[in-house]
Amino acid sequence: MEIHLLGSLEMADEYISLKIPGEKLRAIVATLALTPNRPVSRNDLIDELWGENPPRHAENSLHGHMARLRRIIAARTGMGTHRALIGTSTFGYVLSIPEHRVDALRFCDLVRRAALLQESDPAGAVRLLTEGLALWRGPALLDAGHGMLCRMASTRFTETRLTAWEQLFDAQFVLGMHRSAVTELEQLHAQYPLRERFCEQLITALYRTGRQAEALDAYHRTRQRLSQGLGLEPGHALRARFQEILRQEPLGSR
Repeated sequence: MEIHLLGSLEMADEYISLKIPGEKLRAIVATLALTPNRPVSRNDLIDELWGENPPRHAENSLHGHMARLRRIIAARTGMGTHRALIGTSTFGYVLSIPEHRVDALRFCDLVRRAALLQESDPAGAVRLLTEGLALWRGPALLDAGHGMLCRMASTRFTETRLTAWEQLFDAQFVLGMHRSAVTELEQLHAQYPLRERFCEQLITALYRTGRQAEALDAYHRTRQRLSQGLGLEPGHALRARFQEILRQEPLGSR
């Protein structure tokens, strides 16, 4: 059994894909999946489900939701071990599943491993990052409710995804793959126009593929957005790369 958090929440194995009905049930699965094999307290789950407005008998309501979740898993998967999958302890509830079977945690592990290879084995880093980024099916924890734990995790996973893209382009540049990176960089720069690292990487890739005028234009558009949107000038790294391109200097691998 795997838990997919990088998009709409689902539980899946090689035979079935189970969509969990109901936002609160999805929030329970997602919250437990963020820390598999470690109990999550009843209080934390109650806060995640109801925030500052819990029902009068919140613990009983939580128990009812948990019983329903277990019945759904048993009925739709044929798993007679549904209680072993979601266990109960004096402290709270625990999802018994290996970390690598939660796609978000596997993604973060792949990004960490790729970072260790960034200098010594850029091709290996590209493979790991490509594998990790392919796990995404949509916004993280898309339909897991609005509780604090899931919202914080969604923000963390999203930032890690953006960092993974940046690491991927850095590794591709070391391998001379500037041309193949341009299209994805243009899309990401359009989606995140104020993220300076994407602009720096885009103008690097454009310049290294003989498109200096386009590189300079991309820089000026970003500078204008930063000025109009935030009242800021580009940071040192982006300005330095712009000046190198303006002087037509040979750029390093990055």
